[in-house]
Amino acid sequence: MAELGKKYCVYCLAEVSPLRFRCTECQDIELCPECFSAGAEIGHHRRYHGYQLVDGGRFTLWGPEAEGGWTSREEQLLLDAIEQFGFGNWEDMAAHVGASRTPQEVMEHYVSMYIHGNLGRACIPDTIPNRVTDHTCPGGGPLSPSLTTPLPPLDISVAEQQQLGYMPLRDDYEIEYDQDAETLISGLSVNYDDEDVEIELKRAHVDMYVRKLRERQRRKNIARDYNLVPAFLGKDKKDKERPAKRKVTKEEKELRLKLRPLYQFMSCKEFDDLFEGMHKEKMLRAKIRELQRYRRNGITKLEESAEYEAARHKREKRKENKSAAGARRGKEDGRDGEFAAIEHLPGFELLSDREKVLCSSLNLSPARYVTVKTIIIKDHLQKRQGIPSKSRLPSYLDKVLKKRILNFLTESGWISREAS
Repeated sequence: MAELGKKYCVYCLAEVSPLRFRCTECQDIELCPECFSAGAEIGHHRRYHGYQLVDGGRFTLWGPEAEGGWTSREEQLLLDAIEQFGFGNWEDMAAHVGASRTPQEVMEHYVSMYIHGNLGRACIPDTIPNRVTDHTCPGGGPLSPSLTTPLPPLDISVAEQQQLGYMPLRDDYEIEYDQDAETLISGLSVNYDDEDVEIELKRAHVDMYVRKLRERQRRKNIARDYNLVPAFLGKDKKDKERPAKRKVTKEEKELRLKLRPLYQFMSCKEFDDLFEGMHKEKMLRAKIRELQRYRRNGITKLEESAEYEAARHKREKRKENKSAAGARRGKEDGRDGEFAAIEHLPGFELLSDREKVLCSSLNLSPARYVTVKTIIIKDHLQKRQGIPSKSRLPSYLDKVLKKRILNFLTESGWISREAS
């Protein structure tokens, strides 16, 4: 392109040879960037007229102080080259820009100005949507280190390694889980003439192989976490001889067996923490029931609970002694069959030996006796707590039966003598 002559702004008369704005509706109207930005008007020219940008080839986008002095024409050729040849083909891009620029200069200028410069920071977002997934990242991808990096070798002797068929440097076993998994991909090959169905079938084989690798790694992790290898070799006997933190009950052992499938989802520590939490919950529930029982019996302070437990222990011991004495007297008197009239009635198994004797002597069914006993004890507890209550005894209970039952409950320690 021939060198253009000097041009001047028709408004301020400044030289506009590098860059000027030409009006498309008025003849010989060319303005400098400053006058055009200010909306200068002269003669028939108005600010709203159409315009055309005229570049003399010496205008620099980044200013005269920018490194390298790249002109606007070179910048345009650079953007055309990056679109045509792609990022990284710096030799072809340098040849497209011109012989005056080397591939190193083209690369440095594009990276510094269009990527790391203000233009790049304004145009390139921090998070790019629909970005291609990097399968080599440590996020559990098919080629992530979680699958490709072996675990630390097991601390076992050479004889134990031979017994297990274990190769410590590779962290592999001679016989792995699903030993024939590699046959899925051993015969695969990529051909350019493959149809879509064949390509999808090969992808399905690769996906199946990756799933088998994940299952292998999962089983190894479980064996490491729960110390299954030392248990197989008998090394955990010393640990078993150590005193446990607390005694594991039979119910908890049965529950552990039922929840064994959770081992694959939880680590050993997480599983132990789960059972410790369940044990604490059980203890708290028992403590809550005990406190509720104290409250029902009118106890509101912890100091009173010790006296209550001592009295209850004495009362139960006295009942046991009386029951044992009554049983001995019954055997001595040969009264083993005196309960034949009530032993087949409902509620008979709920009665103590003395209560059986009372029901047999009063000719009262066990169910009716339990009902009367419940009403009397409930009324007694409400009176102790200051709650007014009106006794509603059954109609079949006359005064004689009521008096006999009250005396029996008083002697047994269920109610106090004031209530009777």
